[in-house]
Amino acid sequence: MSITSLNGRRFAEMIIQGANHLSANAKLVDSLNVFPVPDGDTGTNMNLSMTSGAKEVQNNVQDHIGKVGVSLSRGLLMGARGNSGVILSQLFRGFSKSIETKASVSSQEFAAALESGVETAYKAVMKPVEGTILTVAKDAARQGVIAAKEHSDIIMVMEEIVKEAKASLDRTPDLLPVLKEVGVVDSGGQGLLFVYEGFLAELRGEALPAISDNFTMDKLVSAEHHINVQGHINSEDIVFGYCTEFMVRLEGTKTFDEDKFRQDLSELGDSLLVISDEEVVKVHIHSEQPGNCLNYGQTYGSLIKLKIDNMREQHTAIVGDTHATLDTESKPKKEKQKFGIVSVAMGTGISDLFKSIGATVVIEGGQTMNPSTEDIVKAIEEANAETIIILPNNKNIIMAAQQAKDVVSEQVIVIPSKTVPQGMSALLAFNPALEAQDNDHAMTEALSHVKTGQITYAVRDTVIDGLEIANGDFMGIDEGKIKVKSKEKLQAAKDLLLEMIDEESEIITIIYGEDASQNEVDELAKFCNAQFEDAEVELHNGNQPLYSFIFSIE
Repeated sequence: MSITSLNGRRFAEMIIQGANHLSANAKLVDSLNVFPVPDGDTGTNMNLSMTSGAKEVQNNVQDHIGKVGVSLSRGLLMGARGNSGVILSQLFRGFSKSIETKASVSSQEFAAALESGVETAYKAVMKPVEGTILTVAKDAARQGVIAAKEHSDIIMVMEEIVKEAKASLDRTPDLLPVLKEVGVVDSGGQGLLFVYEGFLAELRGEALPAISDNFTMDKLVSAEHHINVQGHINSEDIVFGYCTEFMVRLEGTKTFDEDKFRQDLSELGDSLLVISDEEVVKVHIHSEQPGNCLNYGQTYGSLIKLKIDNMREQHTAIVGDTHATLDTESKPKKEKQKFGIVSVAMGTGISDLFKSIGATVVIEGGQTMNPSTEDIVKAIEEANAETIIILPNNKNIIMAAQQAKDVVSEQVIVIPSKTVPQGMSALLAFNPALEAQDNDHAMTEALSHVKTGQITYAVRDTVIDGLEIANGDFMGIDEGKIKVKSKEKLQAAKDLLLEMIDEESEIITIIYGEDASQNEVDELAKFCNAQFEDAEVELHNGNQPLYSFIFSIE
């Protein structure tokens, strides 16, 4: 059997099979994290991102491969989580752009589209690093182009792509010394290989191993962690009571302008999300008059996939509030502020800390539960300000924040904070009296005024930077580098502080996690006061998982 032309329906099956295979092996990809810390999340992020794309494809299966590609790109864009998920979304964004006008593709067009995806992904990364998913994608695509010149059979081309992806993955330790030292291949590259293996299996008509995580397209796996706030509000306090979702198939003579469309709808409610391509507009909005939203959308074309939920009734059902009233009289929309600050935080205590020093909206997330592009977009809408400042507070969230910035119409500034202490330092440097550009400069500069230390535990034996680490050891991480280890948590914490603190250190902030006992906190504070007499010591209950202590040294 050979396939010389690939249409939309077959490509959709490839996408779903690729998502299934990645999902089945997501935990394996997570385990390839270079650091032996318990927050390896590359597999989780890629799985959730690919699942979002596959879900969108499944809802829009058709013969035209270009239109299926648009659906894939749209789903991946909004579902992208973490750097690996964003890069994956960019790979298929470039791929889909290359084929969007084609009803079907040949082997050469398929390979060329993969290469276009690589170009798009490289442009999206500020400082591309070889030995990562980018390298695996580049090498595989290049081999696909070579193979397509000799073979018209897409199966044979995909075989060469998978073969080269495996070979490139095996070479990643030669390009990134840290991979070789730890004895692993690149996790993102491994995740991409699983996707490509799924593509090939579908083309061959082969079955892959059973899904290990009970993956189904109708019941999406989610790593999101939400605070239950339903019991703290009353049903009558919900200003815009109808969660309204619909799609518009663009038709007729009226010219569609996404910015104007978004601005007009923003007058009808809040929590607005608008995603569009050349043919379809997808809308999510909370409104008091959902009919007005639908009528407006209908001026641009025909309505499809309508869904309206009464959030007051849903809230009443959740909290058992039998006395809630369903007053449908519209309440005035809150006035837009000059600035809104969106921060990502891991742990209820850290979330409260960011709110106390000025964050407008806090997204629950961080290690192991990176928020998606769509999560960040919704937070931007909720902040309801002319200029939104985003503090990712994690190096694996910065790209998703940048991608969210490109989706919305508001002015958005992403401060590249990689840690919670950096985010706090940047937020304290914020001055509402300054203009946006000045705040951008001041907050970014503040990132360098603080040093970050973290105490966590090892999840496997390894050797890194010459340090032998055993499974279960406590590790002290200074600015992303493992500096100390110990069998004892407090000893690791004390050793790390001795490494980090110098004569210029004035403030030691200790944010303790959910597994730190009060006795341990008290002992560590006593140690700091005795050892560093000239420094001020502050304690905060961050209640964060995975990290017993986070240190901020200023």
